[in-house]
Amino acid sequence: MTGLRTGPVHEVPGTAGSDGGQKMDFPEVMRAEEEWQRAGAYSVRIQGMNRQHHISLRDEFDGHDGDGTRYIVLLDCGYPVATCRFYELGPGSVMLGRVVVLEEYRGRHLGSTAVKEAEKWISELGYGEILIDSRLEAVGFYGKLGYEITENTVRKSGNFDCVRMRKMLFCNQTISGRMHREATET
Repeated sequence: MTGLRTGPVHEVPGTAGSDGGQKMDFPEVMRAEEEWQRAGAYSVRIQGMNRQHHISLRDEFDGHDGDGTRYIVLLDCGYPVATCRFYELGPGSVMLGRVVVLEEYRGRHLGSTAVKEAEKWISELGYGEILIDSRLEAVGFYGKLGYEITENTVRKSGNFDCVRMRKMLFCNQTISGRMHREATET
């Protein structure tokens, strides 16, 4: 097929690549910005939230879905199994959310993989602050990833009680990483 574009696909560190006929290890990471790529994120969210938690499509898909929002989609042999999204809140700040892993793939650290891959991308884009409205039962999960509760106010988000959490990225690491890449490319 001509004209078919594939978006950037990144492997999780420590996995085998597709060079030399090797099978790509699980999971495959896709940075989704185009509509056909976002469909993978939407598929996971429909199965993981709409069907499992009975969240209406109107509540699950809000004004932040679409152009300008970026998604991480984890794939198992091309099948979307986990996702998260982020969008800009203001200069230097993004909102991370909609972290979903299909039920049959839970317990394999895919949620943390999706978040860490999003953090890498966020850092590469030059953002320094990540906010998330965490469900109360997920506060420990995000805490292990370095997020801290910013206020003790519990907010209702659809069917869930949530608290605001925050993580600051180290911009110097981002700058150092860019400088290192530039130096090695010359």
